[in-house]
Parts: sequence; C-alpha cells; structure tokens
Amino acid sequence: MEATGSSPVGIARAAHIREWQKTLLRVTYKFSRNLLIFVSGVRYNTRMTKYQKYTWVCTGDCDALIEYTYKDGFGWPNGVMQLTCPCNSTCTLLSVEDATIPYTETNQTKEEKMEEATSMHDLPLSDSEKYNPDMLVTYKVLSGYTDPTYATDKVRNIEWDLHNSRTNSKAVANMNNKISTVQSIIINAYPDSDDQETLRDIAEALDIELTREIQWTASIEVSGTMTVNILEDVDIESELYDALYADSHNGNLEVIDQEVCNAREC
Repeated sequence: MEATGSSPVGIARAAHIREWQKTLLRVTYKFSRNLLIFVSGVRYNTRMTKYQKYTWVCTGDCDALIEYTYKDGFGWPNGVMQLTCPCNSTCTLLSVEDATIPYTETNQTKEEKMEEATSMHDLPLSDSEKYNPDMLVTYKVLSGYTDPTYATDKVRNIEWDLHNSRTNSKAVANMNNKISTVQSIIINAYPDSDDQETLRDIAEALDIELTREIQWTASIEVSGTMTVNILEDVDIESELYDALYADSHNGNLEVIDQEVCNAREC
C-alpha cells in the first residue's frame, strides 16, 4: 500500500526518510531585526544563541523534508503552523525542538575581502607621510653648453634652492617689465627733450637701446629672361608677380608688403 497524505503511515514514512535520505531540500531562515534573511547551509551569528527548529514533511510526491530555524521568540505566531511546499502541496509538521547553530567559518565574499584589504595598514601612504626632508638626492646640474655635473644634497636644501630660484625669476620678470616701460618713456621723450644727455645716461645705466621703428618704401628694378610659348599670349606681369618676391637678410629689417609693377618685355 502506498503511503500518502497525512495518514499515520505517511508520517512514519517521512520520519524514516529523515533518518537516512541523503537528498533533502533544506531551507533555513533566520530573523535579524525583524527582517527575514535567506541563508544556505550552516551559518552563525554571535547575537543569536537560542533557536527553535521546525521540521516539516511534504505530503505530495516530492517527499521533501523542510526545516525552519528561528531565533527564540520569532516562531509561527498564535500557534498557526501551516506551510506550503514549493511543489504547492501541504506540509505536515513533524516536530518543534530547541536548536543551536554552531560557530562556523564561512568563505569571505569578494566585498568582504576588499573591505579587509583596505585596512589602515594596507592604505597607500600620503605625500606628507612619504616626505623625508633629510633624504639625500643626487641630481644633475646644468651649466649651459658645458658638460653637466652631478651634486648630492638633502631634500630641504634643494627645496630652498628651488624656492629662491622661483622668487628670483619673478623678481627678474617684474624688473624687465619696469625697464621696458622706462625705455618707452625715454624713446618718446628723447626727440623733444632739452636734456637728451641725461636720457642717454639713464638708458646706458639700464642697458636700454634707444631705437624706434620707421616705415620705408623702396623701388627695385629687376631684369631677366624667361622662356615662353610663341603660340600663346603671355601675361608677363602675372608671370613675374607669381615668381618674384622680396626678402631681407637683415634681422632689423622686415619686408611687410611687395608689389610688381611696370612689367614689360624689352
């Protein structure tokens, strides 16, 4: 005879299965702060030491053995102990007993490993922590066009050399701007000044060249030969305009514009 349903034979069969059946559907739930959290396998929680384990057997064809483990005081309310198996069959309660979930080491998740790796000892050092003012540093000393030399000094001394260099560079740039202003004043005032000698002395003291820009024009007559096709009309002016240009080999002289005119065949 086949044992099904909630008959005594079915209950006895479920109890027998509990002792030897190796393939079980084991579902464990535990409550923490009134939230239901699913866990698989044996887990632990140091705040949860007393539990109650409810054991059910499915009355359907799957014959599943289902266990719920609750923290003491969080079981089925008001004695209602109805449970439906995932196969949609009704389950029969076999027992309710005290249970203890032992402490068990669990495999860390990727997030837990990352959190542990970012401890204070594993964090990278900040710039201030890596800084050592007394550390010796060997560096290259550039001397214009001569071969460079090498020097060794403490970080603190190199820092002051760099600071003084930056300060001096700013002072030189500021002074050059002032000298450029004085140069403009002298050049503009020099032609009409009654004391040009004093202006020259000031310019010499500041190493100022008394120069000014002028505009100029010049006519250059150029002659030469070119080969043309006798079967075609030739526009000599266009040919010369595209071919001739004026340039200067003097750094103080700049050619701004040019024009080819009066081009003709001799």
